[in-house]
Amino acid sequence: MTGHVRSAAGTHRTEFTFEGETLRAFLEAFFAAYDVRDLVIAEREADATTRGWARVDRPPGTWRKNPEGEQTRPYARVLVNGVFNENLDGFDTRLEDGDRVALMKPFLFCL
Repeated sequence: MTGHVRSAAGTHRTEFTFEGETLRAFLEAFFAAYDVRDLVIAEREADATTRGWARVDRPPGTWRKNPEGEQTRPYARVLVNGVFNENLDGFDTRLEDGDRVALMKPFLFCL
């Protein structure tokens, strides 16, 4: 966990056991234990972008976008073993024992 997620959870690293085999099951259990869902997950498309970002209906090349309700807030990301979840199988990514899930919402500073 990094940034705002780390601050809200009170730790940067934890071992977490949950029932299920997918990132979706992990996130549901994790968000029930740690109140950080609103820092990471965008419920609507409008919550996944920030003012000034170009709207992209069809991502270019191999870039993928999670479906509405499974997108992250601006600057927040979910990674499995260092790979953005949208470059895997999104929230349906299967997790193995020992996989590392990172929830990131960095602190940003503009000068």
